[in-house]
Amino acid sequence: MSATPADFEALLGRLTLEEKVRVLTGQDFWSTHPLPGIGLRSMVLSDGPSGVRGAVWDERDPSLNLPSATALSSSWDLDVAHRYGVVSALEARRKGVDVVLGPTINLHRSPLGGRHFEAFSEDPVLTAELAAAYVAGVQELGVGATPKHYVANDFETDRFTADVVVGERALREVYLLAFEKAVIESKAWLVMSAYNSINGATASENELLETPLNSEWGFDGVVVSDWTAVRSLESAKHSQDLAMPGPIGAWGDALVEAVRSGEVKETAIDRKVLRLLTLAARVGALDGFAKPADVPAVDGVAFARSAAAEGSVLLRNQNELPWDAAALQRVAVIGHNARDARTQGGGSATVVPSSVVSPLDGLRAALPDAEVTYSIGAIVQEGVTELPPGSMTNPETGAPGARVRFLAADGAELFTEDRFASALVYLGGDAPVAETAVLEFRTTYTPAESGPVLLGFASVGRGRIFADGKLLREDVAEPVGTDLGAALLSPPSVCAPLELTAGRPVDVRVELEVPKLEGGLSNALSITVGIEPHPANPQDLIDEAVAAARAADVAVVVVGTNSKVESEGYDRTSLALPGRQDDLVRAVAAANPRTVVVVNAGSPVLLPWRGEVAALLVTYFGGQEYGNALADVLLGVLEPGGRLPTTWPRAESDVPVIDVTPRDGVVRYDEGIHIGYRAWLRAGTEPAFEFGHGLGYTTWELSALRAIDPSSVALTVHNTGDRAGKHVVQVYAERPDSTVDRPVRWLAGFAVVRLDAGQRREITVHLHEHTFDHWADGWTTEPGTFTLHAGSSVTDLPLSTELRIE
Repeated sequence: MSATPADFEALLGRLTLEEKVRVLTGQDFWSTHPLPGIGLRSMVLSDGPSGVRGAVWDERDPSLNLPSATALSSSWDLDVAHRYGVVSALEARRKGVDVVLGPTINLHRSPLGGRHFEAFSEDPVLTAELAAAYVAGVQELGVGATPKHYVANDFETDRFTADVVVGERALREVYLLAFEKAVIESKAWLVMSAYNSINGATASENELLETPLNSEWGFDGVVVSDWTAVRSLESAKHSQDLAMPGPIGAWGDALVEAVRSGEVKETAIDRKVLRLLTLAARVGALDGFAKPADVPAVDGVAFARSAAAEGSVLLRNQNELPWDAAALQRVAVIGHNARDARTQGGGSATVVPSSVVSPLDGLRAALPDAEVTYSIGAIVQEGVTELPPGSMTNPETGAPGARVRFLAADGAELFTEDRFASALVYLGGDAPVAETAVLEFRTTYTPAESGPVLLGFASVGRGRIFADGKLLREDVAEPVGTDLGAALLSPPSVCAPLELTAGRPVDVRVELEVPKLEGGLSNALSITVGIEPHPANPQDLIDEAVAAARAADVAVVVVGTNSKVESEGYDRTSLALPGRQDDLVRAVAAANPRTVVVVNAGSPVLLPWRGEVAALLVTYFGGQEYGNALADVLLGVLEPGGRLPTTWPRAESDVPVIDVTPRDGVVRYDEGIHIGYRAWLRAGTEPAFEFGHGLGYTTWELSALRAIDPSSVALTVHNTGDRAGKHVVQVYAERPDSTVDRPVRWLAGFAVVRLDAGQRREITVHLHEHTFDHWADGWTTEPGTFTLHAGSSVTDLPLSTELRIE
């Protein structure tokens, strides 16, 4: 059924002022208020940039864990991005979710950004194209997509209060440009406003919500706040439509009174409600409307595997890869992340998959006839990690898992549940967190290995750790910093030493005095009960790995970050790999010349040994099929299809734009339009690996570049190798004689080409509509001649042609 504005106006006319205002704030953490009188049901919103969690954070209702956004963007493939959106929408429909809170399309302004893994690129054009494809894929199945965080939320430090001071030209050409296509062409049904301020006004009270979003781009959807970002009635006077979470918020009764007093116009309220009704119709939450009935049959797990390979970037290959599986007899797999891989970043983007394939698992499955050894090599983990589900027995039922009790101050039991995991997050759901004084977690833990460990919990508040009835430690876990999101989703750990014997069960009990959080987080709680590695002799671990590598045909070292390095709520303090991973790589590479290093990190890290290894592969956070995809790539079943969407530096001191720390509450984007590779080119500094770089398993030749018109170029692509492959053709523009301050070079367009061995094809590359424009109180074109370059990275550009723009 299609509706006219008059239909929605008629429904609006049946509502009281109180009903109108009520629907503008969430009814709980993840859903909106229903209005049964007009046929409006509650709509469910869910975090979902790399999977769709649903209304509960619970291993009993698992979700598909897709590769991180940096892996998706490294594919440079709009078809992959579109299918990523479709798979996300299918997950949403399976979980009863109406709105996916993604994609995250803030820019990689600095590699220290804490949510770098969750965003696409340092380039606005690449970001915009991928975002538009993702949004289209989600919404074609009747699920709303939510590009976020509008705008300039490119850091985490003091994100609730920081003011970004940025020029109009940089806003338009860089930060807003990333959002523009998803709104204008893909018609995003929602946009999320950010926490930060932009040029003095917080995002939910900023004129940017109206111009350009509504007045220029024609946005007719809902602006939903980031969670708790609506802080005053002032935001109701702006184009902020929905305040989340609820039911407590800044609007409510105060907004009703403000309308009655004339402080806020009722027409402003009506516009917001009409947009919510439009959204409800689009997602099938309004009587007479339904989601599309035709749903494609897509294997989400298979897609997760192929997408991880598509986004893997081969940075270096000294004729080492791909390996011939039949020729491998002994493979040394090394690294903490090889066994305990990170498949996703930390924070609100987290989902709970039903299973995860680690690199060690994937290689053992792919090489059944080879001996695959494992050495940890270096400790990467910081803080506790959850207990393996297979090691836990519920002491009350005897079944796998744990018993969790919520107790009142007098010890009365308020709520009890049986869980299968020891990492618990309560954001919504039935648990009475706000009324709970003490949470009790009990399980019988049967370790697989003997030795000393640190048993404990990660949360905020006073806790007590018991083993076999003995109190090991009572202490307070203090939140680090003031970010409530970080305190909730990346909390500190409290541990006590414990000696374990393999196979001998231990009764583990943790009691947590539940802290009282404010506002929309008053019913939120997280706790992980688990093990932190006991401090070992680091050199012993390296020596063991070296011995394994020396005895093997090949060595795979998986290095990476941990949840204390890359997560929502805080920025990174260093680009170096944690622990002694650099020492580990050097030692293993010296012992075995056929050492391949795999980087399991969501964002750039320093690779000081990059020239000492046979091959170097960046896999980011590879999703739940990470290990299988990695094996596919190493053994040549699939080609590494990725190209870097962000520059990787040689040294932290080389990074031209790096600061993410507010000064006196302000972050100044003084570099203007010169971020990412633009800043590197301007500085004249050579990075470790440039924007757009990536190798495959075949070779390519480009020729015959010609400009068709200001919107496209053509060139011939030839696969000169002996196997089929993928190439990403990149086109950049230059204007050295410009009277306008411009980047040295900027991305104009790109295209993915897949050809069989020996195949040749002429392709057309479409250029971004603002390629030859700059912002000067409007999009403006400087007449004259622009140079267009085509090639395989921002610095590998063998072809050029000129185009005169009038």
